[in-house]
Amino acid sequence: MGKAEKTRSYIIEKTAPIFNIKGYAGTSMNDITEATGLTKGSIYGNFKNKDEVALEVFEYNKKKMQDFFALEISRKKTYKDKLLTFPELYNHVFNGHFIDGGCPIMNTAIEADDTHPMLKEAAKKALLNWKDSLSSLIQKGIDSKEFKPETNPEEAALLMLSIIEGTVMISKLTGKTNYLKSLMHSLRKIINDL
Repeated sequence: MGKAEKTRSYIIEKTAPIFNIKGYAGTSMNDITEATGLTKGSIYGNFKNKDEVALEVFEYNKKKMQDFFALEISRKKTYKDKLLTFPELYNHVFNGHFIDGGCPIMNTAIEADDTHPMLKEAAKKALLNWKDSLSSLIQKGIDSKEFKPETNPEEAALLMLSIIEGTVMISKLTGKTNYLKSLMHSLRKIINDL
């Protein structure tokens, strides 16, 4: 990795928590320079603009979250256990502390919905990829006779996503972890009933 790539990576890593907590609009160039210890000239020497930094940071935060879940899922033998990884991790590990600021997909989707088309598209793509991954696990579970043949993989995946993201939002907004525990318990029941 050359010096330019190292500097870009450094900027992304240092600003990732700030963008995820403050959002695109709330993160200033001053925040970026303070977090990195670099000048604006150095930032702009490595990125065209704040948009490019924000998009790279979103990809970084998304990948960090995906890699964490993928590792845990890979350790499970059955498709049911692979799906149960989600309520298990959200209930015990995520709890708002896995990535500073919470779920980068939800945060970006909410903020960028009406304000930033490129970030909105990145969040949409990430969410649809997540849905497709869940659908694939569910279909494999149906094929291996772990899940009922009448289960609709896409509907089940969308329900899981809605519960997960809704739970994160409600728990984060209210500060009530008992909501998270209760809703993740409900998600476990749904998965066990597929």
